[in-house]
Amino acid sequence: MPRRTPPTRTAASLSAATADLPAPLAVVDLDAFDANATTLVSLAGGLPIRIATKSLRSRTLIERALGHDGFAGLMCYAVREALWWARDGHDDLLVAYPSVDVPALTDLASDPALKRAVVLMIDSVEHVDFLAREVAGHEGLRVAVDVDASLRVGPAHMGVRRSPTRTPDDVETVIRRAQERGLVVAGLMFYDAQIAGLPDSSPAVRRMKKVSANELLSRRSDVVAAAKALADLEVVNGGGTGSLHVTHLDPALTELAAGSGLYAPTLFDGYDDLALRPAAYFAAPVVRRPSDGIVTAYGGGYIASGQPGWSRVPSPLPDQGLSLVRREGAGEVQTPLTGPGADRLSLGDRIWFRHAKAGELAERFMEFALVSSDGGDRVVGRAATYRGEGQCFG
Repeated sequence: MPRRTPPTRTAASLSAATADLPAPLAVVDLDAFDANATTLVSLAGGLPIRIATKSLRSRTLIERALGHDGFAGLMCYAVREALWWARDGHDDLLVAYPSVDVPALTDLASDPALKRAVVLMIDSVEHVDFLAREVAGHEGLRVAVDVDASLRVGPAHMGVRRSPTRTPDDVETVIRRAQERGLVVAGLMFYDAQIAGLPDSSPAVRRMKKVSANELLSRRSDVVAAAKALADLEVVNGGGTGSLHVTHLDPALTELAAGSGLYAPTLFDGYDDLALRPAAYFAAPVVRRPSDGIVTAYGGGYIASGQPGWSRVPSPLPDQGLSLVRREGAGEVQTPLTGPGADRLSLGDRIWFRHAKAGELAERFMEFALVSSDGGDRVVGRAATYRGEGQCFG
């Protein structure tokens, strides 16, 4: 059976550490965060890790991760976000998703310093032509080509639906058109979602992931060789938290990417090759008692994106003796819970959860309370989220 990582902290210890703060609130355990950073670097096998900002969404915590040896550069999810970081002094920014935000792209194109700091993502001739048609001053924009890293076996497609560009010939076509339009091709990206984003839930999944890793090792080599014949590549990026241990073995890559593993949400509990410590939690206060054996918490319906299902809902920490009510789940403004722990709770007591994914939790809170065991379990600081700094990039 896949190994499940126990929470680093108990609900009681988190409540004691944050007793002076109002709930709902979100917490990041700095001891676990730093331990996870060390673990990710060890899995990367010497390749630098570019931080996926969407998985943290807190400038303070992103910069804390950058302070660890082995992390370098940011993988942003929006052009406006990259501009925000560039204007703050960062100059190694890869935007991981194509953009049609013409005003932001025009801002980027109008400033030579920003052009040097930011690499945009494209995956098709269509993207190239859009930039050339819509963005004044697009000449000299630096771009990377997102290459489809999914596994295809006959008609079956395993992975996410991202890029239409897959083969060496496909990549050559996109690069040639980009160069004809005055763009500078600076890199390639391969995201292996069917390895990095899929827990080891069965022997069939484990076999599929192994087959996919071997297929990518061969195909990436051919694609990179074709691209290098046409462009000077600064970046060849691959992997994610769940695939660092295999992706780092590919000599065609110059760097890896990760971010979610720093918070270690519940979706990573089912990976055989990850020993991460849960670092992000949130608490919702008890506000109702509908009947014996049931309490209702305020809020809590922070459902993660992706394939709908129970793997996407938040999970109460197991030491509380509580579970979600299956007919209601986690609600927009209230979440009922049942179990032997319910009758031990009073109004105002806190119920602690882990989110299913990582950075999405930051969209629900203005800040994280930062806790540490240094000098006893206590709050040692606060870290504003993007929302807390007035930023929302989608």
